[in-house]
Amino acid sequence: MSNDAMQAQFAAAQARAAAAVGCERAVLPSGLTVLCRTMPGYSSVHAIYATAFGSIHRAFTLDGKPVALPAGTAHFLEHKMCETPQGDSFSFYAKTGASANAFTSYDRTCYLFSATQKIDENLDILLGMVGKPWFTKATIAKEQGIIGQEIKMYDDSPDWRLLNALFRCLYREHPLNDDIAGTVESIAQLTPQLLYSCTRAFYAPSNMVLSVAGRITLDQAVAACKRNGLYRKRAAHEVVWDIPAEDGPIPQHEAYFQMPVNKPCFGVAYREPAADPRDLKRRLLLDMVSDLVVGGLTGLYRKLYDGGLVNPEFSGDFIAVRGACAVAFTGESDTPRQVADMLQAEIERIRREGVDPEVFTLVKNQMYGQLLGDVEGVEDAAEEAAAACLRGCSLADEIAALAELTVDDANALLRTALREENRAYVQIDPQESAS
Repeated sequence: MSNDAMQAQFAAAQARAAAAVGCERAVLPSGLTVLCRTMPGYSSVHAIYATAFGSIHRAFTLDGKPVALPAGTAHFLEHKMCETPQGDSFSFYAKTGASANAFTSYDRTCYLFSATQKIDENLDILLGMVGKPWFTKATIAKEQGIIGQEIKMYDDSPDWRLLNALFRCLYREHPLNDDIAGTVESIAQLTPQLLYSCTRAFYAPSNMVLSVAGRITLDQAVAACKRNGLYRKRAAHEVVWDIPAEDGPIPQHEAYFQMPVNKPCFGVAYREPAADPRDLKRRLLLDMVSDLVVGGLTGLYRKLYDGGLVNPEFSGDFIAVRGACAVAFTGESDTPRQVADMLQAEIERIRREGVDPEVFTLVKNQMYGQLLGDVEGVEDAAEEAAAACLRGCSLADEIAALAELTVDDANALLRTALREENRAYVQIDPQESAS
Protein backbone atom coordinates (compact mmCIF):
# COMPACT_ATOMS: atom_id res chain seq x y z
CA MET A 1 0.00 0.00 0.00
CA SER A 2 1.36 3.42 -0.92
CA ASN A 3 2.00 6.09 1.70
CA ASP A 4 -0.84 8.22 0.25
CA ALA A 5 -3.24 5.28 0.50
CA MET A 6 -2.17 4.65 4.09
CA GLN A 7 -2.77 8.30 4.93
CA ALA A 8 -6.23 8.19 3.35
CA GLN A 9 -7.10 5.03 5.24
CA PHE A 10 -5.85 6.61 8.45
CA ALA A 11 -7.94 9.75 7.89
CA ALA A 12 -11.09 7.70 7.39
CA ALA A 13 -10.40 5.65 10.50
CA GLN A 14 -9.73 8.70 12.64
CA ALA A 15 -13.07 10.23 11.65
CA ARG A 16 -14.81 7.14 13.00
CA ALA A 17 -12.57 7.14 16.08
CA ALA A 18 -13.22 10.80 16.87
CA ALA A 19 -16.93 10.05 17.01
CA ALA A 20 -16.32 6.96 19.14
CA VAL A 21 -14.33 8.80 21.84
CA GLY A 22 -16.78 11.65 22.11
CA CYS A 23 -18.53 12.20 25.42
CA GLU A 24 -21.46 14.24 26.62
CA ARG A 25 -20.56 17.60 28.09
CA ALA A 26 -22.32 20.17 30.25
CA VAL A 27 -21.05 23.45 31.66
CA LEU A 28 -23.02 24.27 34.79
CA PRO A 29 -24.04 27.82 35.83
CA SER A 30 -21.28 27.62 38.47
CA GLY A 31 -18.71 27.23 35.67
CA LEU A 32 -17.97 23.56 36.41
CA THR A 33 -17.47 21.37 33.34
CA VAL A 34 -19.04 17.90 33.59
CA LEU A 35 -18.00 15.19 31.11
CA CYS A 36 -19.69 11.82 30.82
CA ARG A 37 -18.93 8.84 28.63
CA THR A 38 -21.69 6.33 29.20
CA MET A 39 -20.31 2.89 28.35
CA PRO A 40 -23.03 0.24 27.93
CA GLY A 41 -22.01 -3.23 29.03
CA TYR A 42 -19.62 -2.04 31.74
CA SER A 43 -20.44 -2.76 35.38
CA SER A 44 -18.20 -0.12 36.97
CA VAL A 45 -17.95 3.66 37.15
CA HIS A 46 -14.81 5.78 37.32
CA ALA A 47 -15.02 9.41 38.36
CA ILE A 48 -12.28 12.02 38.51
CA TYR A 49 -12.63 15.51 39.92
CA ALA A 50 -9.70 17.65 38.80
CA THR A 51 -8.45 21.19 39.15
CA ALA A 52 -5.92 23.08 37.05
CA PHE A 53 -3.67 23.62 40.08
CA GLY A 54 -0.33 21.88 40.40
CA SER A 55 3.20 22.28 41.68
CA ILE A 56 4.08 25.03 39.19
CA HIS A 57 1.42 27.37 40.61
CA ARG A 58 3.60 29.25 43.04
CA ALA A 59 2.58 32.89 42.72
CA PHE A 60 -0.73 34.56 41.87
CA THR A 61 -2.97 37.45 42.79
CA LEU A 62 -6.32 36.76 44.45
CA ASP A 63 -8.76 39.67 44.22
CA GLY A 64 -5.82 42.01 43.72
CA LYS A 65 -3.71 40.64 46.62
CA PRO A 66 -0.42 38.88 45.80
CA VAL A 67 0.01 35.36 47.16
CA ALA A 68 3.35 33.50 47.17
CA LEU A 69 3.37 29.77 47.86
CA PRO A 70 6.21 27.55 49.08
CA ALA A 71 7.21 24.55 47.00
CA GLY A 72 4.94 21.56 47.53
CA THR A 73 1.76 23.51 48.30
CA ALA A 74 -0.49 21.83 45.72
CA HIS A 75 0.61 18.35 46.81
CA PHE A 76 0.13 19.24 50.48
CA LEU A 77 -3.34 20.59 49.72
CA GLU A 78 -4.21 17.36 47.93
CA HIS A 79 -3.54 15.47 51.17
CA LYS A 80 -5.50 17.96 53.29
CA MET A 81 -8.54 17.98 51.00
CA CYS A 82 -8.97 14.27 51.74
CA GLU A 83 -9.45 15.08 55.44
CA THR A 84 -12.79 16.28 56.85
CA PRO A 85 -14.02 17.11 60.37
CA GLN A 86 -15.79 13.73 60.31
CA GLY A 87 -12.64 11.81 59.38
CA ASP A 88 -10.52 10.77 56.41
CA SER A 89 -12.48 10.50 53.17
CA PHE A 90 -10.82 7.20 52.32
CA SER A 91 -12.53 5.64 55.33
CA PHE A 92 -15.87 6.75 53.84
CA TYR A 93 -14.99 5.08 50.52
CA ALA A 94 -14.06 1.90 52.37
CA LYS A 95 -17.63 1.67 53.66
CA THR A 96 -19.06 1.92 50.14
CA GLY A 97 -16.61 -0.56 48.64
CA ALA A 98 -15.04 1.99 46.30
CA SER A 99 -11.37 2.23 45.41
CA ALA A 100 -10.16 5.83 45.73
CA ASN A 101 -6.99 7.79 45.16
CA ALA A 102 -5.61 11.27 44.54
CA PHE A 103 -2.49 12.68 42.88
CA THR A 104 -0.74 15.94 42.10
CA SER A 105 1.26 16.69 38.96
CA TYR A 106 3.05 19.79 37.71
CA ASP A 107 -0.16 21.46 36.50
CA ARG A 108 -3.16 19.68 38.05
CA THR A 109 -4.52 17.92 41.12
CA CYS A 110 -6.95 15.01 40.74
CA TYR A 111 -9.27 13.12 43.09
CA LEU A 112 -10.84 9.89 41.85
CA PHE A 113 -12.69 6.70 42.64
CA SER A 114 -13.79 3.49 40.94
CA ALA A 115 -16.88 1.63 42.08
CA THR A 116 -19.47 -0.92 41.01
CA GLN A 117 -22.13 0.05 43.56
CA LYS A 118 -23.44 3.03 45.55
CA ILE A 119 -22.38 5.39 42.76
CA ASP A 120 -24.42 8.36 43.98
CA GLU A 121 -23.05 7.97 47.50
CA ASN A 122 -19.49 7.83 46.20
CA LEU A 123 -20.05 10.93 44.07
CA ASP A 124 -21.28 12.73 47.19
CA ILE A 125 -18.10 11.73 49.05
CA LEU A 126 -15.92 12.96 46.18
CA LEU A 127 -17.68 16.28 45.57
CA GLY A 128 -18.34 16.96 49.24
CA MET A 129 -14.73 16.32 50.22
CA VAL A 130 -13.22 18.63 47.61
CA GLY A 131 -15.96 21.23 47.95
CA LYS A 132 -15.63 21.77 51.70
CA PRO A 133 -12.01 22.49 52.68
CA TRP A 134 -11.12 22.25 56.35
CA PHE A 135 -7.74 23.28 57.74
CA THR A 136 -6.42 23.91 61.25
CA LYS A 137 -2.91 24.52 62.56
CA ALA A 138 -3.01 21.18 64.38
CA THR A 139 -4.02 19.12 61.35
CA ILE A 140 -1.49 20.95 59.16
CA ALA A 141 1.30 20.19 61.63
CA LYS A 142 0.32 16.51 61.65
CA GLU A 143 0.33 16.34 57.85
CA GLN A 144 3.72 18.07 57.64
CA GLY A 145 5.25 15.11 59.45
CA ILE A 146 3.52 12.58 57.20
CA ILE A 147 4.52 14.32 53.98
CA GLY A 148 8.04 14.78 55.30
CA GLN A 149 8.39 10.99 55.23
CA GLU A 150 7.01 10.90 51.67
CA ILE A 151 9.57 13.50 50.58
CA LYS A 152 12.39 11.32 51.93
CA MET A 153 11.00 8.42 49.91
CA TYR A 154 11.15 10.52 46.72
CA ASP A 155 14.73 11.48 47.58
CA ASP A 156 15.60 7.78 47.42
CA SER A 157 14.16 7.36 43.89
CA PRO A 158 16.86 7.59 41.16
CA ASP A 159 14.27 8.20 38.43
CA TRP A 160 12.74 11.13 40.31
CA ARG A 161 16.10 12.62 41.27
CA LEU A 162 17.27 12.32 37.67
CA LEU A 163 14.27 14.16 36.24
CA ASN A 164 14.50 16.94 38.83
CA ALA A 165 18.21 17.37 38.15
CA LEU A 166 17.52 17.71 34.42
CA PHE A 167 14.94 20.44 35.07
CA ARG A 168 17.38 22.31 37.29
CA CYS A 169 19.88 22.26 34.44
CA LEU A 170 17.35 23.52 31.90
CA TYR A 171 15.62 26.21 33.97
CA ARG A 172 16.89 28.96 36.21
CA GLU A 173 13.62 30.28 37.69
CA HIS A 174 10.77 28.05 36.55
CA PRO A 175 8.98 26.08 39.33
CA LEU A 176 9.83 22.83 37.53
CA ASN A 177 13.09 23.27 39.44
CA ASP A 178 11.33 22.16 42.62
CA ASP A 179 10.05 18.74 43.55
CA ILE A 180 6.27 18.34 43.33
CA ALA A 181 6.18 17.46 47.03
CA GLY A 182 8.49 20.33 47.98
CA THR A 183 10.93 19.99 50.85
CA VAL A 184 10.53 19.54 54.59
CA GLU A 185 11.56 23.18 54.98
CA SER A 186 9.18 24.54 52.33
CA ILE A 187 6.02 22.81 53.56
CA ALA A 188 6.83 23.98 57.10
CA GLN A 189 5.86 27.48 55.89
CA LEU A 190 2.25 26.52 55.14
CA THR A 191 -0.61 28.03 57.13
CA PRO A 192 -4.40 27.65 57.04
CA GLN A 193 -4.61 31.10 55.46
CA LEU A 194 -2.38 30.12 52.54
CA LEU A 195 -4.30 26.91 51.92
CA TYR A 196 -7.67 28.69 52.00
CA SER A 197 -6.29 31.22 49.48
CA CYS A 198 -5.44 28.32 47.16
CA THR A 199 -8.90 26.79 47.41
CA ARG A 200 -10.61 30.13 46.73
CA ALA A 201 -8.36 30.74 43.72
CA PHE A 202 -8.03 27.31 42.11
CA TYR A 203 -10.74 25.08 43.55
CA ALA A 204 -13.49 27.27 42.12
CA PRO A 205 -15.88 25.25 39.91
CA SER A 206 -14.87 27.27 36.85
CA ASN A 207 -11.30 25.95 37.24
CA MET A 208 -12.37 22.32 37.63
CA VAL A 209 -13.77 19.40 35.69
CA LEU A 210 -15.80 16.38 36.79
CA SER A 211 -15.31 13.50 34.36
CA VAL A 212 -17.16 10.18 34.69
CA ALA A 213 -17.26 7.04 32.57
CA GLY A 214 -18.90 3.62 32.66
CA ARG A 215 -22.35 2.68 33.94
CA ILE A 216 -23.46 6.25 34.56
CA THR A 217 -25.32 9.06 32.78
CA LEU A 218 -24.68 12.76 32.45
CA ASP A 219 -27.96 13.49 34.28
CA GLN A 220 -26.74 11.38 37.20
CA ALA A 221 -23.46 13.29 37.39
CA VAL A 222 -25.19 16.67 37.16
CA ALA A 223 -27.66 15.64 39.89
CA ALA A 224 -24.70 14.89 42.18
CA CYS A 225 -23.33 18.38 41.50
CA LYS A 226 -26.69 19.88 42.43
CA ARG A 227 -26.78 17.94 45.71
CA ASN A 228 -23.35 19.25 46.62
CA GLY A 229 -23.88 22.93 45.84
CA LEU A 230 -21.91 22.92 42.59
CA TYR A 231 -24.72 23.84 40.21
CA ARG A 232 -25.82 27.39 41.00
CA LYS A 233 -23.98 30.45 39.74
CA ARG A 234 -21.61 32.01 42.24
CA ALA A 235 -19.49 35.13 42.44
CA ALA A 236 -16.04 34.44 41.03
CA HIS A 237 -12.77 35.52 42.61
CA GLU A 238 -10.36 37.43 40.40
CA VAL A 239 -7.28 35.26 39.91
CA VAL A 240 -4.25 36.23 37.83
CA TRP A 241 -1.19 34.06 37.40
CA ASP A 242 1.48 33.41 34.80
CA ILE A 243 4.98 31.97 34.44
CA PRO A 244 7.15 33.74 31.86
CA ALA A 245 9.08 31.49 29.50
CA GLU A 246 12.85 31.57 30.02
CA ASP A 247 15.11 32.78 27.23
CA GLY A 248 18.86 32.68 26.73
CA PRO A 249 21.32 29.88 27.42
CA ILE A 250 20.34 27.06 29.75
CA PRO A 251 21.84 27.49 33.24
CA GLN A 252 23.84 24.24 33.31
CA HIS A 253 24.77 21.67 30.68
CA GLU A 254 25.94 18.80 32.88
CA ALA A 255 25.46 17.45 36.41
CA TYR A 256 26.79 14.35 38.18
CA PHE A 257 26.06 12.76 41.52
CA GLN A 258 26.02 9.38 43.23
CA MET A 259 23.26 7.19 44.63
CA PRO A 260 22.95 3.53 45.64
CA VAL A 261 22.16 2.26 42.11
CA ASN A 262 23.38 -0.93 40.40
CA LYS A 263 24.56 0.78 37.22
CA PRO A 264 24.78 4.36 36.01
CA CYS A 265 21.47 6.15 35.34
CA PHE A 266 21.50 9.02 32.89
CA GLY A 267 19.26 11.55 31.24
CA VAL A 268 19.50 13.84 28.23
CA ALA A 269 16.97 16.66 28.02
CA TYR A 270 16.38 19.49 25.57
CA ARG A 271 14.69 22.74 26.47
CA GLU A 272 12.18 23.82 23.83
CA PRO A 273 10.18 27.05 23.48
CA ALA A 274 7.11 26.98 25.72
CA ALA A 275 4.24 25.24 23.95
CA ASP A 276 0.96 27.02 23.33
CA PRO A 277 -1.68 24.62 24.74
CA ARG A 278 -3.90 25.46 21.76
CA ASP A 279 -1.20 24.34 19.30
CA LEU A 280 -2.10 20.64 19.26
CA LYS A 281 0.01 20.02 16.17
CA ARG A 282 3.25 21.10 17.81
CA ARG A 283 2.47 19.36 21.08
CA LEU A 284 1.79 16.08 19.28
CA LEU A 285 4.96 16.39 17.21
CA LEU A 286 7.08 17.01 20.32
CA ASP A 287 5.40 14.05 21.97
CA MET A 288 6.20 11.96 18.89
CA VAL A 289 9.78 13.07 18.36
CA SER A 290 11.43 10.78 20.91
CA ASP A 291 9.88 7.73 19.20
CA LEU A 292 11.05 9.02 15.81
CA VAL A 293 14.64 9.26 17.08
CA VAL A 294 15.07 6.27 19.37
CA GLY A 295 11.72 4.49 19.72
CA GLY A 296 11.45 0.72 19.43
CA LEU A 297 10.78 1.01 15.69
CA THR A 298 14.04 2.85 14.90
CA GLY A 299 17.43 1.60 13.82
CA LEU A 300 19.17 3.44 16.65
CA TYR A 301 17.14 1.60 19.27
CA ARG A 302 18.05 -1.77 17.76
CA LYS A 303 21.71 -0.77 17.66
CA LEU A 304 21.66 0.32 21.32
CA TYR A 305 19.64 -2.63 22.55
CA ASP A 306 21.37 -5.35 20.51
CA GLY A 307 24.74 -3.94 21.54
CA GLY A 308 23.79 -4.15 25.21
CA LEU A 309 24.25 -0.40 25.61
CA VAL A 310 20.79 0.21 27.13
CA ASN A 311 18.05 -1.84 28.77
CA PRO A 312 14.49 -2.05 27.39
CA GLU A 313 13.35 0.77 29.71
CA PHE A 314 15.42 3.37 27.83
CA SER A 315 12.88 5.82 26.42
CA GLY A 316 11.92 9.40 25.75
CA ASP A 317 9.29 11.65 27.30
CA PHE A 318 7.71 15.02 26.67
CA ILE A 319 6.83 17.58 29.34
CA ALA A 320 4.85 20.74 28.63
CA VAL A 321 3.43 23.15 31.20
CA ARG A 322 2.90 26.90 31.33
CA GLY A 323 6.24 28.58 30.58
CA ALA A 324 8.22 25.37 30.03
CA CYS A 325 8.61 22.58 27.50
CA ALA A 326 11.20 19.81 27.32
CA VAL A 327 11.95 16.50 25.62
CA ALA A 328 13.89 14.06 27.81
CA PHE A 329 15.55 10.68 27.26
CA THR A 330 16.37 8.55 30.31
CA GLY A 331 17.65 5.09 31.09
CA GLU A 332 20.45 2.96 32.50
CA SER A 333 23.73 2.10 30.81
CA ASP A 334 27.26 0.99 31.61
CA THR A 335 28.39 3.48 28.96
CA PRO A 336 25.96 6.41 29.39
CA ARG A 337 28.14 9.03 27.71
CA GLN A 338 28.50 6.85 24.61
CA VAL A 339 24.72 6.46 24.41
CA ALA A 340 24.22 10.22 24.78
CA ASP A 341 26.70 10.87 21.98
CA MET A 342 25.02 8.30 19.70
CA LEU A 343 21.65 9.91 20.45
CA GLN A 344 22.89 13.38 19.48
CA ALA A 345 24.55 12.00 16.34
CA GLU A 346 21.26 10.38 15.29
CA ILE A 347 19.36 13.62 15.85
CA GLU A 348 21.84 15.46 13.63
CA ARG A 349 21.58 12.74 10.97
CA ILE A 350 17.78 12.92 10.91
CA ARG A 351 17.98 16.71 10.78
CA ARG A 352 20.13 16.42 7.62
CA GLU A 353 18.46 13.46 5.91
CA GLY A 354 14.89 13.68 7.17
CA VAL A 355 12.66 11.32 9.11
CA ASP A 356 12.13 7.88 7.58
CA PRO A 357 8.56 8.10 6.16
CA GLU A 358 7.84 4.48 7.08
CA VAL A 359 8.94 5.01 10.70
CA PHE A 360 6.86 8.18 10.85
CA THR A 361 3.72 6.33 9.68
CA LEU A 362 4.30 3.49 12.13
CA VAL A 363 4.87 5.89 15.05
CA LYS A 364 1.81 7.91 14.08
CA ASN A 365 -0.33 4.76 13.95
CA GLN A 366 1.12 3.68 17.28
CA MET A 367 0.12 6.99 18.89
CA TYR A 368 -3.29 6.67 17.31
CA GLY A 369 -3.68 3.21 18.80
CA GLN A 370 -2.64 4.50 22.22
CA LEU A 371 -5.23 7.28 22.06
CA LEU A 372 -7.94 4.78 21.20
CA GLY A 373 -6.70 2.31 23.81
CA ASP A 374 -6.97 5.03 26.45
CA VAL A 375 -10.74 5.19 26.03
CA GLU A 376 -11.46 1.47 25.97
CA GLY A 377 -11.19 1.15 29.76
CA VAL A 378 -13.49 2.98 32.16
CA GLU A 379 -10.64 4.48 34.21
CA ASP A 380 -8.64 5.77 31.24
CA ALA A 381 -11.76 7.05 29.48
CA ALA A 382 -12.62 9.34 32.40
CA GLU A 383 -9.07 10.43 33.21
CA GLU A 384 -7.97 11.13 29.62
CA ALA A 385 -11.12 13.16 28.97
CA ALA A 386 -10.44 15.23 32.10
CA ALA A 387 -6.79 15.76 31.17
CA ALA A 388 -7.69 16.91 27.66
CA CYS A 389 -10.35 19.27 29.04
CA LEU A 390 -7.82 20.91 31.38
CA ARG A 391 -5.55 21.36 28.36
CA GLY A 392 -8.40 23.19 26.64
CA CYS A 393 -9.34 20.52 24.09
CA SER A 394 -10.96 17.10 23.75
CA LEU A 395 -9.71 13.63 22.81
CA ALA A 396 -11.54 14.01 19.49
CA ASP A 397 -9.57 17.23 18.86
CA GLU A 398 -6.30 15.41 19.53
CA ILE A 399 -7.19 12.53 17.20
CA ALA A 400 -8.15 14.99 14.46
CA ALA A 401 -4.88 16.90 14.90
CA LEU A 402 -2.87 13.68 14.86
CA ALA A 403 -4.50 12.63 11.58
CA GLU A 404 -3.30 15.81 9.90
CA LEU A 405 0.38 15.36 10.79
CA THR A 406 2.78 14.57 7.96
CA VAL A 407 6.41 13.57 7.74
CA ASP A 408 7.09 17.09 6.40
CA ASP A 409 5.74 18.50 9.68
CA ALA A 410 8.14 16.30 11.61
CA ASN A 411 11.09 17.39 9.47
CA ALA A 412 10.16 21.04 9.92
CA LEU A 413 10.07 20.60 13.70
CA LEU A 414 13.45 18.86 13.81
CA ARG A 415 15.09 21.71 11.95
CA THR A 416 14.81 23.78 15.13
CA ALA A 417 14.13 21.27 17.96
CA LEU A 418 16.57 19.15 20.00
CA ARG A 419 19.46 21.58 19.54
CA GLU A 420 22.70 20.65 21.25
CA GLU A 421 23.09 24.12 22.76
CA ASN A 422 19.80 23.56 24.62
CA ARG A 423 20.80 20.11 25.89
CA ALA A 424 21.45 19.06 29.48
CA TYR A 425 23.11 15.82 30.55
CA VAL A 426 22.76 14.29 34.02
CA GLN A 427 24.45 11.12 35.25
CA ILE A 428 23.93 9.20 38.49
CA ASP A 429 26.82 6.87 39.30
CA PRO A 430 26.75 3.96 41.74
CA GLN A 431 27.64 5.12 45.22
CA GLU A 432 31.13 4.19 46.27
CA SER A 433 31.17 2.01 49.36
CA ALA A 434 33.01 3.34 52.39
CA SER A 435 36.34 1.61 52.84
